[in-house]
Amino acid sequence: MSQDQPSKPLILLTNDDGFDSPGLLALSQALREVGEVVIVAPEHNWSAAGHSKTMHKPLRVKRGMLADGSEAQVTSGSPSDCVALALLGLLDRKPDLVVSGINLGANVGHDLTYSGTVAAAIEATIAGITGIAVSLDTFELAIYEPAAHFLARLVTQIPRDALDLPLLLNVNVPPLSMEQIKGVQVTRLGHRLYRDALVERLDPRGRTYYWIGGEPPDGVPEEGTDLGALAEGYISITPVLLDLTDHRRLELLQSWNLHL
Repeated sequence: MSQDQPSKPLILLTNDDGFDSPGLLALSQALREVGEVVIVAPEHNWSAAGHSKTMHKPLRVKRGMLADGSEAQVTSGSPSDCVALALLGLLDRKPDLVVSGINLGANVGHDLTYSGTVAAAIEATIAGITGIAVSLDTFELAIYEPAAHFLARLVTQIPRDALDLPLLLNVNVPPLSMEQIKGVQVTRLGHRLYRDALVERLDPRGRTYYWIGGEPPDGVPEEGTDLGALAEGYISITPVLLDLTDHRRLELLQSWNLHL
């Protein structure tokens, strides 16, 4: 925050790995050094849930506790539900910032359309609040402290007028120690490559069911992209817009003979 704002910002913290994930705990501890943190997080893992919103059944909220004793409000809903609940009345005042993470596994390129972590930040942006999604580029046993430390520092660097825009930032951190991380790059979204496969099996009653499986995705580590930054050992920050219009194709479609 800018120096002319003496009070600490109110930060709404959520994730898609569930309220008991170590990534949420590490981020909560780091952000408490720079802001007032309230946690509204899902009761279970919602990875790859995308921007889902619960409309056809009730949502429930209960008290929870992180491993360090910090209190959280735990919901039956998705990550975007968590943010919506908080902004629509679960909190007694509007947060200055919404942070989602730390996700286990990078969210780069086309992952943004699948990611529950990013969806929570998008929900904040739709409501006019700056949202930051942060993910760690590993699915193995992770060290979250470098990512948490960087996010806390990033929060202090966002000027007040930037918070009022609002911003939507997607942050990815390599699974390295602070000493090993080479720096920070502002990037564009890269090109993710998926190798999904349909796995067909039979249940004990002989009925067919399916898993969507396959190898973990990779991508093209092109310079200037989130994938390229991670491959070189840099933290990636990508500013994201919700305008999905293909502006380059507008003129093409306007040239078609479209009529009823």
